[in-house]
Amino acid sequence: AAYAAMISFLDTQVGRLMGLLKDLDLDDNTIVFFTSDNGTTYLKDQVDYEFFQSVGAWRGLNGSVYEGGIREPLSVRWPGHIQPGTVSDLISAHYDALATLVDVAGAEPQPGTDGISYLPTLLGKNNQQQKHENLLWDFAGYGGQQAVRMGRWKGVKQEVRKNPDAPLELYDLASDIG
Repeated sequence: AAYAAMISFLDTQVGRLMGLLKDLDLDDNTIVFFTSDNGTTYLKDQVDYEFFQSVGAWRGLNGSVYEGGIREPLSVRWPGHIQPGTVSDLISAHYDALATLVDVAGAEPQPGTDGISYLPTLLGKNNQQQKHENLLWDFAGYGGQQAVRMGRWKGVKQEVRKNPDAPLELYDLASDIG
């Protein structure tokens, strides 16, 4: 009940924000990003992730470097710039949002940053989109975890604090999304 109430509250607040943008006549000149920072919580007493199928076919929950712990949707609304209803499978990370906002503002990114603007994808210019050669995750939780994603391939190491030479699990995400 608490989880459902939080989702309802969030939905109401996003609706209020969108309504205020419209009331102030700013909605057609404002870009809105909506996403999350990680997968669903593992606190079974608070969220029945199995009942709600919170991670679908993916493996892992909040704090995991498996897809269910890190793969998150991103919704972006920018009237007159982003075609409504478009979908992309571009792989990105949160630091790409900063690079994208810098690009939207027409500024230059700071040297030495890792983000890649996904503005070309948002604008439907997929042929101009730069892509990450790889994405890396290094998370101290759950005994230490590391992961690398290179296109359809993903490598995961678990319990690296105990065993820095832990075996590498290799997944072909094209055939094994879980």
